[in-house]
Amino acid sequence: MIIRETNDSFIMIKQHDHAFLSGEIVKHFDASIVKSNAYWDELLHASYQHDRSWIGLDTTPVWNDAAHRPFTFSDYPLIPKLVFYTRGIDEISEVHLYAGLLCSLHFSSFFTNTSDPDCLRFLEKEALRQTELRKRLPPLDEDLLQEHFTLLQFSDDFSLYMCLNRPGVSKDEEHPWFKNGFKHTEGFNHTDDPLKGQWTGPHDIVITGAPFKHPFTVELLYKEVDKSSILHDGIVKAYASAGMYSHSITISRAGTDRLV
Repeated sequence: MIIRETNDSFIMIKQHDHAFLSGEIVKHFDASIVKSNAYWDELLHASYQHDRSWIGLDTTPVWNDAAHRPFTFSDYPLIPKLVFYTRGIDEISEVHLYAGLLCSLHFSSFFTNTSDPDCLRFLEKEALRQTELRKRLPPLDEDLLQEHFTLLQFSDDFSLYMCLNRPGVSKDEEHPWFKNGFKHTEGFNHTDDPLKGQWTGPHDIVITGAPFKHPFTVELLYKEVDKSSILHDGIVKAYASAGMYSHSITISRAGTDRLV
């Protein structure tokens, strides 16, 4: 899960719900920015489904004794995480070969600097998968594939920006991953600078450049689990009994009117 801690609770967001926001980001993206509309539906499927590997894992949260909080997507035990990554890419590839290729590239990028033997085995298997998927697809435009890969990663990062930051947070208090903008998005901004987001209120984010066709609103689903309930009942029961909430967020370009 994606976890944001407050003084009295944990904001807990399922990865598949976060991925739905990624899909909405690609859905509203201005497709004319990329060089072709080929494989756009497959890219959209990849963005909506890229974290489906977490559906089973996120059903029951697991407590991290060392960190005194639930395990998050970033520190979840490696071996089961890799197993479920593989399963998720399998399922996506069964629906769309190209979407599976994009997601395989996406998850492989998490371990580019690793020396861990389990991660290296995962990378080897995914490299073989990518070769096989390419054989089953028509010859690909590598520049377009790179644009789609970058857009998938941007949609993932922008969704995480919404999930990891307190709504309405000031720029200097943002999560450190995003203070300098979204990596590798210079090509979508038509400048030497990456796209940047900024909260302008608890329900509003503006973004530099013009990557979206028009302002749009998304609904962020989450549970707020009281620390006192966890202490009394344990994380599994406390999470199960917590209510589900929805927080609306409108994304617009700097200088445009808010969507009503």
